[in-house]
Amino acid sequence: MIKLAIIGTNWITEKFIDAALQTGLYQLSAVYSRSEEKAAQFAKKYGDLILYTDINQLLNSSVVDAVYIASPNSLHFEQAKQLLESGKDVICEKPLASNYSQVRTLIETAKAHNQIIFEALKSYYLPNFDRIKSYLPKLGKLRKVLLSYCQYSSRYQLYLDGQNPNTFNPAFSNGSIMDIGVYPLNVAVALWGKPNHISADALLLDSGVDGHGTVLMKYDGFDVVIWHSKVSDSCLASEIQGEDGSLIIEHLSVGEKVLYKPRQGELQDITALQIDNEMYYEAVKFAKAIEQRDIDHQGLTYSLISAKLLTEIRQQTGVIFPADKLS
Repeated sequence: MIKLAIIGTNWITEKFIDAALQTGLYQLSAVYSRSEEKAAQFAKKYGDLILYTDINQLLNSSVVDAVYIASPNSLHFEQAKQLLESGKDVICEKPLASNYSQVRTLIETAKAHNQIIFEALKSYYLPNFDRIKSYLPKLGKLRKVLLSYCQYSSRYQLYLDGQNPNTFNPAFSNGSIMDIGVYPLNVAVALWGKPNHISADALLLDSGVDGHGTVLMKYDGFDVVIWHSKVSDSCLASEIQGEDGSLIIEHLSVGEKVLYKPRQGELQDITALQIDNEMYYEAVKFAKAIEQRDIDHQGLTYSLISAKLLTEIRQQTGVIFPADKLS
């Protein structure tokens, strides 16, 4: 049983805890928050947990094997690095860190200390992602791909009202490409690797982060267009087009539904059954990496490529984080 601690007391942390406990592979042991009140309020949902408000207490804890990090993006690097150096395995919400340099350092640190660093990019590990991969050969030569994730942020009105929520604040290494554009980007990387060329455009808000944008990734014989937005909603599915057929994916980040359309044939629903809490699968994969001490798991390759691309995209669109100046 993996003794788990969490950093971050928000809805996504609750969802991961529920998924982790559902696997039967974890025991929730501790909660870390800079606010003792928040830690206590969060912990009471899960019984008798140890509360930490000092990161050093967590680093030196004997009742914690692994830590799930769901703090603001800008805090991921320092927290994960300290935990790895103290002998804890780490699963960290996407993006793994603010830029490529930080991600590379985290991976080097994990390997140097024989620890697991794992980016919680749930899309990789879904049964419907496996279904997509298994059907790609049926499409023939790929030609066009559209991967779309556009979701109006619940925090956008706060921003318009003159407040400064984390999700639109460069100090927290946030914005559209880092928050939700990372999903389609990582799907493309996991399916086809590093593109031959990438170009990006975005609308920058006055705060300095991107509200929405478009990314073009060119591969041999086909291209991938990514639409991402935190200031508009979309019901448009993603699509992978080949000479012999196409795949249509609804709600790409969770693999809600997958359809296959042969060029000369009927539309087929090929959706695989999935557990409702899609974070279950990443929790299982992380547990297996811990059990096998797989410090060089495949996800690290994806994380490095994606971090390099995210950094390049921000350089092209003019989004600069304070963390970039420290790396």
